[in-house]
Amino acid sequence: MTGTSHIHFAAARAPAAQAACEDLIARYGQVPRYAADVIVALGGDGFMLQCLHEGTGLPVYGMNRGSVGFLMNDYVAEDLPERLAAAESAVIKPLAMRAETDDGVVHEALAINEVSLLRAGPQAAKLRISVNGKVRLQELVCDGAIVSTPAGSTAYNFSVHGPILPIGSDVLALTGIASFRPRRWQGAILPSSAVVRFDVLEAEKRPVMADADGRASVKPVLWVEVRSEPKVEHHILFDPGHGLEERLMREQFA
Repeated sequence: MTGTSHIHFAAARAPAAQAACEDLIARYGQVPRYAADVIVALGGDGFMLQCLHEGTGLPVYGMNRGSVGFLMNDYVAEDLPERLAAAESAVIKPLAMRAETDDGVVHEALAINEVSLLRAGPQAAKLRISVNGKVRLQELVCDGAIVSTPAGSTAYNFSVHGPILPIGSDVLALTGIASFRPRRWQGAILPSSAVVRFDVLEAEKRPVMADADGRASVKPVLWVEVRSEPKVEHHILFDPGHGLEERLMREQFA
């Protein structure tokens, strides 16, 4: 990457992130976002997603001052301009979620990692799943379901035994959460062009909530549609040899 002389530092609220931000600003200065070439995000994966969702269009280089840090680089204060100049860029296209609640309002949100449906009551959810207008699963009895991007496939999707997707692949993962019936349903891998629709069955008795990246929750929902949003691109910067493709590969052999 070139043109990294104008850096805007952003930090999560955690003390470690705030202290790192103060140190880096003292070393390299601070410019406002409108004048920056790059955002350096200090925190964990949640803060990285927050920075990307703010939609500045700037590339974001994360340094881990949180916990997991899958989307972050190692924190090193020295030689930051040189690291930024050598960084590799990964392009991520989000999911677009549309969901109608029981009051007739249609809510929209973008998700970089995943859109998830979760039961919002004591009973299991019942979902009818359609792909591109054709019903593929008449009834899924479950705790919920996830549609994940390749970038998000190692997050919530992986924790419920969904597949890890190569970062450059034009596919999405559709994964059930604690699926009860059909008992042997293993989920599906869909082309990124697919439009996935969930219709909530017995919505009053078995309420369901929809969520985009854990930050845009709506409930109770009657139906949810999920599709890729090719018009939006997010750029994440990684140190050479430590990009998303390599991280996804390592995760499969951990």
